[in-house]
Amino acid sequence: MITDFDEKGKIFTNIVQKTPVPATIQTLTHRIRGEVYMKPDERLKDELNRSDQFLAVTNASILNDLGEVEIICKFLTLNKDQIVWLIPDKDMKPG
Repeated sequence: MITDFDEKGKIFTNIVQKTPVPATIQTLTHRIRGEVYMKPDERLKDELNRSDQFLAVTNASILNDLGEVEIICKFLTLNKDQIVWLIPDKDMKPG
């Protein structure tokens, strides 16, 4: 990442562009539907393997084990240790 400084010492960094990916996430207790973000030339797995402990999810719906929506929120952070599986919605097919 390139960092620039102005004459007063203010720090400027490049914006990291990420693409929203609609996905379904299963945690130990809930299922979450929302958007996770990844860099354009990377896989979602690469994003999960980053050292950050939390994964940002936007436009999220949290479902209980009956599939009923319990909570809707614009943004949540999810502890990666709680993720059982994650599937991009484009890869989901009815069975």
